Amino acid sequence: MAKGVASREENYTQWYVDIVKKADLAEHSAVRGCMVIKPYGFGIWENMKAQLDHMFKETGHVNAYFPLFIPKSFLSREADHVEGFAKECAVVTHYRLKNGEDGEGIIVDPDAKLEEELIVRPTSETIIWNTYKDWIKSYRDLPLLINQWANVVRWEMRTRLFLRTAEFLWQEGHTAHSTEAEAIEEARKMQEVYATFAEEYMAMPVIRGTKTETERFAGALDTYTIEGLMQDGKALQAGTSHFLGQNFAKAFDVKFLTENNEEQYVWATSWGVSTRLVGALIMTHSDDDGLVLPPKLAPIKVVIVPIPKPNPEIDAAAQAMMDELKAAGISVQYDNDTKKRPGFKFAEHELRGVPVRIGIGMRDLANQQVEVARRDTKEKTSVALDGLTTYVQQLLEDIQNNLFNRALQFREDHTTYVDTFEEFEETLEKKGGFIYAHWDGTAETEEAIKKKTKATIRCIPLNNKQEEGQCIFTGKPSKQRVVFAKAY
Repeated sequence: MAKGVASREENYTQWYVDIVKKADLAEHSAVRGCMVIKPYGFGIWENMKAQLDHMFKETGHVNAYFPLFIPKSFLSREADHVEGFAKECAVVTHYRLKNGEDGEGIIVDPDAKLEEELIVRPTSETIIWNTYKDWIKSYRDLPLLINQWANVVRWEMRTRLFLRTAEFLWQEGHTAHSTEAEAIEEARKMQEVYATFAEEYMAMPVIRGTKTETERFAGALDTYTIEGLMQDGKALQAGTSHFLGQNFAKAFDVKFLTENNEEQYVWATSWGVSTRLVGALIMTHSDDDGLVLPPKLAPIKVVIVPIPKPNPEIDAAAQAMMDELKAAGISVQYDNDTKKRPGFKFAEHELRGVPVRIGIGMRDLANQQVEVARRDTKEKTSVALDGLTTYVQQLLEDIQNNLFNRALQFREDHTTYVDTFEEFEETLEKKGGFIYAHWDGTAETEEAIKKKTKATIRCIPLNNKQEEGQCIFTGKPSKQRVVFAKAY
C-alpha cells in the first residue's frame, strides 16, 4: 500500500481522495466547492479532450464558443429546463464594487444593479438556441452540428474532486436538424461515440441505455446514457446524449423553410461529458498502491529510471531510448533527479500510474538489456535494448487490453438478476453492482425504491430483452428488466 493512501476495502471514500491528492491530480481551492486541477491531472483531461475532439470532428461537428452568462429570462422560457436547474444556479446581480465608507474593505455598489440578472451557465441550451434563431433560416442551414469546450457552474453543496464540483470543465454539443428521425439518429450516434471512447480509451466497459422519464435531462424527450461500474460497486453516469425534440426550438422560435417552402420548427439534440471522467478513470482501475492509468490516456506512458543514479553512460543510453520511443509516438520521461533513490522513484511513478517503468544500470548496459516493469500487474521482464521499442509498443497495448478485461470481469462478477425485493435489498447490502430487476414503469414506484434503498434506475438498456415478469416492489406486470444501482 502506498504511503498515505487509505485502503480501498476499509475506506473507499478516503482512498479516492488520497489517490487524487497523492498522485498530484487536483486539490481543493480557496473557493468552497471548486477545485484546482494540477498539471498532471490536467494532462489526463487534455488527452481525453484531444481524442474526443478528434472523434467529434470525424462525425462532422465543429467547435464554437458561447457566453458564460445567460439572461435570466432565457432560462425561464422552457419550463422543464428551468425547473431542473433552478436550484443549482449562480446569479450575477451587480456589475461593480466600491470601497466601503468605513474604510474596512470593498462592498457591492448598490447603484450598480443589473437591469436583468445573469445566470452563470449551468448548461448552454438557452443562450445557444437564442443564437441559432439568427443562424437558421432554411433547410440549407441544416444540420447544424456544433460543440463547445467550456466551464459550467452548478452550485453543489456536497462536492468531491472531479466527481462533483461547483465548477467543472466539459464539452457540450448542440445540434439542429430538419427531421425528428435525424435528431434521434444524432443523439444515438453521440452516445455511441462516448461509449467507444469509454471502452477503447478509458478501458471502462459501459452499459448503453436510456434514462427513465424521472431521470431525463431537464427539457429532453429522451436521454441516452452510458453507465460505468466503479470498484466500490456504485454506478457512475459517464456521458449523456439528449433528444430535445422541438422544445427549445419552440421556446426560442427557431424555424426553417423546407424544400417545399413550408415553415417548420427544427429538431434538437445536446450531449456532453465532463472532467468527472477523470474520477471515473481513477475509480475503475486504481489500487492501494496508487493511480493506474490506461496507456492511451496516460500523460507519460514510459518512465526511465537510472540505477542507482545518473552518469554520462546511462544518460546517453537513456537519451537513445527516449529518441526511439518518441519517434514511435510514445511519451517518455527520464527521471534523472539525483536527490531521490531508485526505490523512492519507483514508488512515486507507481503512485502516479505511469504504465511502464524502465530501469537501467551499468550492469544492464554491459548486457545490452534493461528491466521493464508494467504498472497493472507489477510484472518485471528483462528486455534486450535492440528490441525495446517494439516490446514497449506491444506491452502498452497489452496493458490497455488487460485493464479493460479486468474491469469487464469485475462488472460481470457484480451483475445480479433478482426477482424479489428481498433479493434486491440483500444484493445491494452485501454485493452492490448492477442489479437487473423488473419495474412496473411508474415514477411513483421508482421514487419509492430510491427512498427506501438509495438505489436508482441507471438505465433501460438498449435492445433490452423483453420478458414477462412482476415488479419487485409492487408485484404489477412488467415486460422488461431495468438496471438499478447505487450511484455517484
